[in-house]
Amino acid sequence: MMNRTQSYKILSEHFENIRKLSLLDLFTAQKNRVEAFNLSYDGLYFDFSKNNITNETLDLLINLAKEQGLEAQIEAMFSGEKINNTENRAVLHTALRADVTHGVMVDDKDVMSDIRHVLLQIQQFSNKLHSGGHLGYTGKPITDIVNIGIGGSDLGPVLASQALKPYRQSSQSIHFISSVDGYQIYDTLAELNPETTLFIIASKTFGTEETMTNAATARSWFLKSAKNTKHIQQHFLAVSTNAKAVAEFGIDCKNMFQFWDFVGGRYSVCSAIGLSVALYIGYDNFRLLLDGARAMDEHFYSHKHDLRHNLPAILALIGIWNHNFFNYTTQIISPYNIQLKHFPAYVQQLEMESNGKSVNKNGDKITGYHTCPVIWGDSGINGQHAYYQLLHQGTAISPMDIIIALSCDFSDKSDESYDDILAHNDILVANAFAQAEAFMCGKTYEMAYEELVKSGITEDRATFLAKHKVFGGNRPTNMLTLPEISPYYLGMLIALYEHKTFVQGVIWDVNSFDQMGVELGKQLANTILADIHKVFLASDSLSIQNTNDEHDLVEHSLIGHDSSTNSLIQQYINNRST
Repeated sequence: MMNRTQSYKILSEHFENIRKLSLLDLFTAQKNRVEAFNLSYDGLYFDFSKNNITNETLDLLINLAKEQGLEAQIEAMFSGEKINNTENRAVLHTALRADVTHGVMVDDKDVMSDIRHVLLQIQQFSNKLHSGGHLGYTGKPITDIVNIGIGGSDLGPVLASQALKPYRQSSQSIHFISSVDGYQIYDTLAELNPETTLFIIASKTFGTEETMTNAATARSWFLKSAKNTKHIQQHFLAVSTNAKAVAEFGIDCKNMFQFWDFVGGRYSVCSAIGLSVALYIGYDNFRLLLDGARAMDEHFYSHKHDLRHNLPAILALIGIWNHNFFNYTTQIISPYNIQLKHFPAYVQQLEMESNGKSVNKNGDKITGYHTCPVIWGDSGINGQHAYYQLLHQGTAISPMDIIIALSCDFSDKSDESYDDILAHNDILVANAFAQAEAFMCGKTYEMAYEELVKSGITEDRATFLAKHKVFGGNRPTNMLTLPEISPYYLGMLIALYEHKTFVQGVIWDVNSFDQMGVELGKQLANTILADIHKVFLASDSLSIQNTNDEHDLVEHSLIGHDSSTNSLIQQYINNRST
């Protein structure tokens, strides 16, 4: 385990030696500090100087990564070894965007031929849709695309579609349905026309309960208008591996887009799960998304023996340092561009579902250190007027990744409003940079007191108010800047965090590619749902005379739950019966 390595012991000693050095101390001691603590690659710039680290810290963290076998694990992942040891699977989301001439072998089969086939299928359907070759059952063009999925089948496409809205290829609108809460799907369908709506059902097994419940509702809604089930073929696509279930639903298997068990859901936006994105922004732009991800893959792989200049590795190691040595228990993702407003939720699933584990790869309980921190965040500019108060003056410290695009190239420079748009961007960028500086520097009592007196407040009043205007500072931040929010740079950003997650999983010695923790709740939900149905079936066949009889029936039907759960089920049944 990580804490039993020699590198970890040396790091712990080093931490005790520097833990009281503030960020201001470090910047005072090293005037050009940012020159030593930044990395850039192909336009993406990473400033990590505002962390409580020294060059020695980085060297020791890199030694820890090497002792945990990171270099060999990078090689193993890219070469198709089955590093998902609990499910005996390869991990090849990188193959989804690899060079088309590159071969990747899994069980003696080159999987790239299958990947190329699906990409061609996506390209052909996308081109057909945008050229008017695919129409609705009444001959009208498709105006709305609805993606029905959950988890990784939803969060990745939602992120990409929101971020890349300026790149959409037509007037089509895109919608996402993930919750089994009926309000979401009925609210969405109320605004749509069955004649011009295209549904994408994203479920590997075509059996995911939430997804298939919503799919069945969409099918019924559509058939109320279309009447004939043969029209389903023009309005429903499937992203799945279960051809039998797809055909039974009524979808033409020529419109089934395959993906594979070597791609986990939260790593799947570059697979056929990204079909909705490709249809929305066009295949050429979708390819640029893949190109950006591939560029980061190649950087990560080519620097596997040069971790000091490996962007995902350094981002991951900074996180290890803050979480496992300073004991900062949360990590904030704070994009300032509203196009990236879904990025925190995307990273939340990516990291917490991957590395939220309490046993190592051998199944032994992890003791002596924590794995994944709590990942959270929102649009940075909104956060400033919400939770930043706690971050600046609260009692807990939460490291933050601030993400900002430097330009607004989505705008037409010939448009007369372009100068106004630039003014908006100036304010946005200034706020992002200012917050990082404020988190680092803070404000002392003396500074606050002097400002108050200069503003005309009496000395007695200033003495009191200054105590409330002290900012502790010394809050670590990473600054990630992109030239623009484009398909290429979004792909790079996604791959950056995918590889960061992998690196941390290797160092914590967990399997980042299974998600056993989601199973228990699903199993119990199925049991409770069956119990609820059992009660109503029994009540239909019996004459319930009074509430006591009904209560007895419920109690008889609910066996094996705790008293709290039974009470909650009873409450729901009573309410549903009224």
